[in-house]
Amino acid sequence: MRIALTGATGLVGRFLLDLPGEVVTLGRRPLPGHAHRPWTLDGPAPDLAGIDLLVHAALSHVPGRYRGGEGDDPKGFLTANLDGSRRLFDAAAAAGVQRVLFLSSRAVFDGLPPGTRLTEELTPQPRSLYGQMKRAAEMHLSQMPLIGLSLRATGIYGPGPGHKWEALFADYRAGRPIAPRRGTELHGADLARACALLLDATQGGPVHVSDMLLDRHDLLAELQRLTGCPHPPPPRATDPISTLACDRLHALGWRPGGMKRLRADLPAILATAAPDTSASRPSG
Repeated sequence: MRIALTGATGLVGRFLLDLPGEVVTLGRRPLPGHAHRPWTLDGPAPDLAGIDLLVHAALSHVPGRYRGGEGDDPKGFLTANLDGSRRLFDAAAAAGVQRVLFLSSRAVFDGLPPGTRLTEELTPQPRSLYGQMKRAAEMHLSQMPLIGLSLRATGIYGPGPGHKWEALFADYRAGRPIAPRRGTELHGADLARACALLLDATQGGPVHVSDMLLDRHDLLAELQRLTGCPHPPPPRATDPISTLACDRLHALGWRPGGMKRLRADLPAILATAAPDTSASRPSG
């Protein structure tokens, strides 16, 4: 199987480079060990001749932000991400691509009350521009004459440069105040496993991809255990959280790694953290 992958150099796409088959990267620059075809979100559609399956994980956004990733340019955000995704899906259909796996987001539900159980049958109600963009791209994909799967994923973590908790870990180790918070998290390797299970899917539609509800208290307690940091973790959060019901993947035997996987990979995540710059940063 020949798989075209967008976003291969990003924080999420890098976990998808080892999908079973021949992975062809679509992007600005090639990666060692992979065939490459030039493409950008804001440019013309790529050459998808001979591609069996497309995995679309690319996103143009303000660094470090997904919700709010439009910064001060909402029009440019939509032009790149929504229009670019539409061109990509149209090109896939025209080239005879059999399946498309689109990395959507739990944000398509961010207009619903906190604490809602988010099933795959529930009608999305996005509030943020990010969620609205993902939902509009989902709808366009659903109209294509191919098998289109929208993977509504939660926050992705895992080792690698620029991991999602760099700033949080630096603030905690420097003794700066940490607000209580909890959220749903998923290891990038578990996302890749979910994609691998869907390579031969015969039915399109939404697929929910999420693992654990993680409190900053528990995450930073693990960091404290590994580093001996003297600062106490923040109190546990008490706000209600909407969680994804991952029925389709569970029916395929998908079981994410939970806290066991987090504990196993936390040393590697720490090893890729940016240098502590606490001496030159203001507190508070």
